[in-house]
Amino acid sequence: MNDLVLIRKNLFRRKLRAILMMVSILIAFAIFAVLASFERAFNAGQDRATPDRLVVLNKINFTQPLPISYYNRVAAVDGVAQINHFSWFGGYYQEPRNFVAAFAVDPENWMKLRDSDFVFSPEIRAAFIRERTGVLVGARMMEKWGWKIGDHIPISSNIWSQKNGSHAWDFTIIGSFTARIPQADTNVMVMSYDYFNETRSFGKDLISWLALRTTSVAANERVTNAIDGMFANSPYETRTDSEKAFSKAFAAQLGNIALIVELVVGAAFVTILMIVGNTMVMTVRERTREIGVLKTLGFSGGRILRMVLGESILLALLGGLPGLGVALLLIARVRDSLMSFVPTLSLYPDIVAAAVGLMVVFGIITGLVPALNAMRLNIVTALGRN
Repeated sequence: MNDLVLIRKNLFRRKLRAILMMVSILIAFAIFAVLASFERAFNAGQDRATPDRLVVLNKINFTQPLPISYYNRVAAVDGVAQINHFSWFGGYYQEPRNFVAAFAVDPENWMKLRDSDFVFSPEIRAAFIRERTGVLVGARMMEKWGWKIGDHIPISSNIWSQKNGSHAWDFTIIGSFTARIPQADTNVMVMSYDYFNETRSFGKDLISWLALRTTSVAANERVTNAIDGMFANSPYETRTDSEKAFSKAFAAQLGNIALIVELVVGAAFVTILMIVGNTMVMTVRERTREIGVLKTLGFSGGRILRMVLGESILLALLGGLPGLGVALLLIARVRDSLMSFVPTLSLYPDIVAAAVGLMVVFGIITGLVPALNAMRLNIVTALGRN
């Protein structure tokens, strides 16, 4: 009988105890995988950010507007290569729970600015510039709602209303676009700012923020200082940040996801660590006489150490790997309903790899003390214990 067979038989000698410990570990790693995936998805905007992109916001916070007149003034700043303005629409489809990420933009300049991220056909470019009531919809959003090019769709806003008092706008889908790079998010809708600005009942000639690309990363600081200095002491002072900093601040409005992950996963792991570690110590103590017999038969202390550690690592893997499977099922179940908030939600390979590494470390930590005790156990003491 080899060591692997002994490890397996020892682990399942008390089946109920082993199953309960495995379930505890399963829950801990399922929580870890789900929360880590959410944290990654929330921060995806930071990963997509490019260093030569800047965002100009109201100095108070990004919920406060800026005048549309800032657009041409910022475009004239030395070092600005491309620029566009964005107005947050706060949209939803049919019901408020059906959130739609929609923005009002300048069609031509938006496509120029995002040409490195998205693929636009010449026909779509021309149609978006020409059709004032038309919208472009990303491929993922089209797939989510089952829309087709040419569909007439009502998109309501929980912020804006039309001059007739209605919160719903009727749009025609005139085209769709796909991602040019893997990390580009196509779960988005864009509309003509001119049409939006003319039909809304308040906030005329205001925008949410400006996004620009500089001529080089080296020009970022100079451009930032020039823009913020230009509007210092004005009614609408600005704060210019990198695209990465803007994405981080936007995600922070939904809470510090990283801190939540650390606290919840940390609490779960410490609890399970104490339970499993204490159980492994108790298990080895119950086998004291058997360990003495094994040593009498010629098993070395190192071999005993490896067997006990192997048992604790096997326990962690048998509990943790199904936990990753549970996490995968949970993520698949909620992905569609949360696509608008976390479009890149997925159980990423590096999270799986990190989880497996944690399982091994978890097994070593919980099994190290009982394994060392078993290795050092004196044969006479072991055989003399009842």
